[in-house]
Amino acid sequence: MLRYLTAGESHGKGLVVIVEGLPAGLPVTTDEVAEDLSRRRLGFGRGPRMRFERDELTLLAGVRHGRTLGSPVAIEIANSEWDRWREEMSPDPGATERPLTAPRPGHADLAGMQKYGLDDARDVLERASARETAARVAAGTMARILLQGLGVQVLSHTVALGGVEVPEGARPGPGDRDLVDADEVRCFDAGASAAMVAEIKAAAKEGDSLGGVAEVLAFDVPVGLGSHVHWDRKLDGLLAQALMSIQAVKGVEIGAAATQARVRGSEAHDAIALDAEGAASGAGFRRLTTRAGGLEGGISTGSLLVARATMKPLSTLNRPVLETVDLATGSTTVSFKERTDVTAVPAMGVVAEAMVALVLASEALRKFGGDSLSELQRNCASFLAEARKLAPVADEDG
Repeated sequence: MLRYLTAGESHGKGLVVIVEGLPAGLPVTTDEVAEDLSRRRLGFGRGPRMRFERDELTLLAGVRHGRTLGSPVAIEIANSEWDRWREEMSPDPGATERPLTAPRPGHADLAGMQKYGLDDARDVLERASARETAARVAAGTMARILLQGLGVQVLSHTVALGGVEVPEGARPGPGDRDLVDADEVRCFDAGASAAMVAEIKAAAKEGDSLGGVAEVLAFDVPVGLGSHVHWDRKLDGLLAQALMSIQAVKGVEIGAAATQARVRGSEAHDAIALDAEGAASGAGFRRLTTRAGGLEGGISTGSLLVARATMKPLSTLNRPVLETVDLATGSTTVSFKERTDVTAVPAMGVVAEAMVALVLASEALRKFGGDSLSELQRNCASFLAEARKLAPVADEDG
C-alpha cells in the first residue's frame, strides 16, 4: 500500500511530498506532474494568485531516467513568491510586525490558535491553506500513472456550483478529461457551465464566495479492492476520509446515496447481469445501474466508481461582513482578508481526483502486490481471470 506525507506552508519556501510504496517501472516525467499541478490552478473565479503563481517542480529522489526505482519518491514544489515572504516566514528567530488577531469565521484560525496556544493566526492559516493540496496532486499523479497501468482512468467534473446543478446524466467518459478541463468551470454541460459563470460573477460583485460539488469518476476499477472484514478496510470509508480531508470539503456522497435515502429498496440497488463479453474489471458480471457508485460492502464491484465531494463557500471573503473578535483587544470587528478566490470548486475537483487515485492505487497494491509495475499487472490479470471462473456460462435462454 502507499504512504505519503506532505510538508510546507502556503507562503513558505516550498512544499515537499514523499510517496513510499510505489513499484519500480512507473513511467514518470517532470512534465506530467507539472501538467497535473497546472490543472489545479484551473477555473473561473480563482483569485489573482493563480495568474502569477507557478509551480517550480523538482523530482528529488526515487525516479531515474523517467522510471520509478521502487524507492520513495520525493518531490519539491518551490514557492515562486518566496522572496516577498522570506522575512515574514523565516524559520530563524524573529517576530512579525503585524500579527493577525481577528480570526475568520469558518476558517481554522480561531480553533487552531486555541488548540496550539498561538496569538497570530498566520501560524495556523499557513498550513491550513489549500496551497498544501499542490503536494497531494503531485503525489496523485504517481497514483494515477499506476492506475493507468491497470487500465483504470480517474476523472472529475463540476456538477454543482452555487445554486446551479448539471442535468441528470450529464457525465463525461474516460476520454473526456481535456474537454472538461477546457471548460471555464470544468463542467461537462455547456448550459450549466454558463449559468455557473454567471453565479460566480454575481458573487464577485458582492465580494462573496460560492461552494459546490465535484464528482469523481473512476472507470474500470477492478473488482475486489477494499474489504468487508474490518471497518478501516472498507473502500467507501477510505474514499470518504480522503475526500473529507480536502480543505473546505464538508460532505461526501458515494453513488446515489442522497437519492437512495428517499426511495424504496427496489429502486435503490443495482441489478446484476452476466457480462461474458464486457470489461474485465467486473470479472464476468456487471451492474445495470450505478446507484451504489461501484461499491458494495466496502468492496469495489468492477462497475463505474462514483464519488462526490461537497465544498462549502470559502471563508475568506473579498468583503468581510461576518463579525469576529479581535483577540488582541477583545473588541468586535470583521476578520482580516487574505487573497482569496470567489470559488475553488473546479480546482477542488482536480484535488479530489488525486485523493481518489491515491486510495485506489494503495488498495490495488494491497490486493495484488508487486515490486514492479509488470509484476503488479500480472497479479491483477491473474486475479481477474480466476475471479471470472465464478461467472456461470449463460444458456441460450439466459
